[in-house]
Amino acid sequence: MSSNSSLKIAIAETSVIIRSGIIAVLKRLPNFNIHPVEIPTPESLQSYIHLHTPDILIINPTFGGWFNLSLFKEENKKTTTKYVSLIYSVIDNNQLKEYDENISICDDQETIGMKLNHLLCTDDDEESEQDTLSQREKEIITCVVKGMTNKAIAEQLFLSIHTVITHRRNIARKLQIHSPAGLTIYAIVNKLVELQDIKDTL
Repeated sequence: MSSNSSLKIAIAETSVIIRSGIIAVLKRLPNFNIHPVEIPTPESLQSYIHLHTPDILIINPTFGGWFNLSLFKEENKKTTTKYVSLIYSVIDNNQLKEYDENISICDDQETIGMKLNHLLCTDDDEESEQDTLSQREKEIITCVVKGMTNKAIAEQLFLSIHTVITHRRNIARKLQIHSPAGLTIYAIVNKLVELQDIKDTL
């Protein structure tokens, strides 16, 4: 997902206060150029979706009494649209499985931004992020999966501990991996390490 990408986001919600609040948050998100559309009734949703294909449809699962997402997808065939449930009451999680993501009115702006970014991240985006790993970052991943501490990594690579920590933060951001176990799997799959190199740490 590139910075300042233009996004068509439809918000299907009967409450004007909640719709307005969601739109206010969306418009404040950095790195997004959002064109929101308010949809107050099931009838207006059908009219809108017949003519338009939003990038994202944010919808209250109780919209129109109960919103049948499976049926809606089948009828409208909007294969590129991502569906996000808008949660502000108690909902059975099993009924949210069809949705690509969910946001809560308790989520802060940063959380909503991260969820949208993740939702719109294509495989190509993920590959390009991984391709941007520097050689130094790959070396640090190798050290981490071998069970080395930040101090040991710093000594081996002739870096300060602060620099190692900064590299690790950048790695976590680029790969969206936040645990040594996750990095281990990534390193094996991408052939940064051999299995025998890390068997003692498993």
